[in-house]
Amino acid sequence: MAMTVPDSIDVTALKRDFPLLTGATMHGQPVVYLDSASSSQKPTPVLDAMQDLYETTYANVHRGVYELGAKTTDLYEAARASAARFIGAPSPSGIVFTKNVTESFNLLAYSWGRANLSEGDVVVLSTIEHHANLVPWLMLRDERGIELRYLTMAEDFTLDLSRLDELLDGAKLLSVTAMSNVLGTLPPVRQLADAAHATGALVMVDAAQYVPHLPTDVTELGCDFLGFTGHKMLGPTGVGVLWGREELLDAMPPFQGGGEMIRDVRLDGFTPNDVPWKFEAGTPPIAEAIGLGAAIDYLTTIGMDAVRTHEMQLTGYALQTLRDRFGDSITIFGPDDVTDRGGVISFAFDGLHPHDISQVLDQHGVCVRAGHHCAKPLMRVLGVGATARASLYLYNDESDVDALADALDKSAEFFLV
Repeated sequence: MAMTVPDSIDVTALKRDFPLLTGATMHGQPVVYLDSASSSQKPTPVLDAMQDLYETTYANVHRGVYELGAKTTDLYEAARASAARFIGAPSPSGIVFTKNVTESFNLLAYSWGRANLSEGDVVVLSTIEHHANLVPWLMLRDERGIELRYLTMAEDFTLDLSRLDELLDGAKLLSVTAMSNVLGTLPPVRQLADAAHATGALVMVDAAQYVPHLPTDVTELGCDFLGFTGHKMLGPTGVGVLWGREELLDAMPPFQGGGEMIRDVRLDGFTPNDVPWKFEAGTPPIAEAIGLGAAIDYLTTIGMDAVRTHEMQLTGYALQTLRDRFGDSITIFGPDDVTDRGGVISFAFDGLHPHDISQVLDQHGVCVRAGHHCAKPLMRVLGVGATARASLYLYNDESDVDALADALDKSAEFFLV
């Protein structure tokens, strides 16, 4: 690792591990990257791990008996073991490498859903979900006639649990985010899981925004399935994870057919491989999985408790700075208490369209996202078509927040004068 920060994060030192954050400019300005909820930057150890693989070791996995193939397979499976440890999974066999968390949801809906759900069966979701945890179930509803029920958002941007027992009555699955990518809201996953299990339902957790930012233990969360994605946690694009309890994965039919996911193939049928390889058809994202393993090692060295503490402090500073600077002119969507939220700050600015805000901020080197954030149903609940969103990570500090506030001042001057 390039650095070790056991108790706190020295952002100035840490940024040196991120080439883009120390060398890139936009419109002549240093880059202030505040869009990690969409995709995070990559540290040198991740880039080096992937480059080293391609330059010194690369071969396909699980196939060649020659040395390069064996080494690459060992690195690939070591990344699986790292992912298992990182989320407290009992065994690497529960870790299925996917393309991203969206594919993890599609795998679950296609395989578990089509094997276990029929007309009238109930899946419970929430109105604050990302499209990845909505569209696959909507597709299954249209195909199978399942019933979808929704936990709604309370006035304080948390989930309204007043009808939880009613919504879970007769349900077969609860699928819910562990952190909203729009609000930063942290739903009480363990409470939800316990309530779901009490009615006989299984629990899937969308942890795409959670795993990169908080210590994660699937046993403590009490879930049966959990998905996350590599590119939001310092890793490369093209790799994600679906974790599931092994007995559930073992009972599920394959998601895709082809090479690697079989034990035997005959002209009249096939026998699938063991989990997790049963769900990894074809050549997998080898370098990407190894890059994810390097990202996990990097985050582990820093310590997820330190990451969480840093982000709570910085989120508190950001919320206070924006409200002090802009008062009633800015509307921030999400809980006030930083212990109840992550570092995702979605906001509306009086008189300014989010896309206009983003374009002016871009001229000052500040990267934020503007749009519906793949959460159109939630936008309708909030009564807006889009928001601007600044999202914080371990490589951000107070100077980045100040740069955001200064650029927002410039936006107001440009459009409202």
